[in-house]
Amino acid sequence: MSLNRGRIWLGGLAGGLVWSVWSFVVNYFVIGNARYVAVQNAGIFLKTPRYSYFTGQWILILFILGVMVAHIYAWTRQTLGPGPRTALRIGFWVGFIAGFPLNFAQATWLAAGRALPFGWMLEMWVGAILATLVAGSLYKEANS
Repeated sequence: MSLNRGRIWLGGLAGGLVWSVWSFVVNYFVIGNARYVAVQNAGIFLKTPRYSYFTGQWILILFILGVMVAHIYAWTRQTLGPGPRTALRIGFWVGFIAGFPLNFAQATWLAAGRALPFGWMLEMWVGAILATLVAGSLYKEANS
């Protein structure tokens, strides 16, 4: 059975958009700008980013990850079955891998408290789940 590459890209880009919106929500409403300013003023974070176009690059990365989870969903639906349950499983595991280990280490060692790593973990974990659910809902098999 061949994959519907057009639907993978459509779902992946839509998933990347949802993940980018989720990233904005987490960073501005869950973590909050005040926490970032506080750690910058404490000298823990740089006041100017090392990469001048970080925000744009971060959004691009989330779109790339959206396309990747769409591919993983399309590949696995033949063995796990189509639908939201499969998308949820893929998103859960990809999000765990992307969000938990490094942010657990950050929460352990970062002198800025645990709120930042917790927010970053939610950004990746829930973002992967949402992106995969969106990508999976848009995926349709290729006509044979």
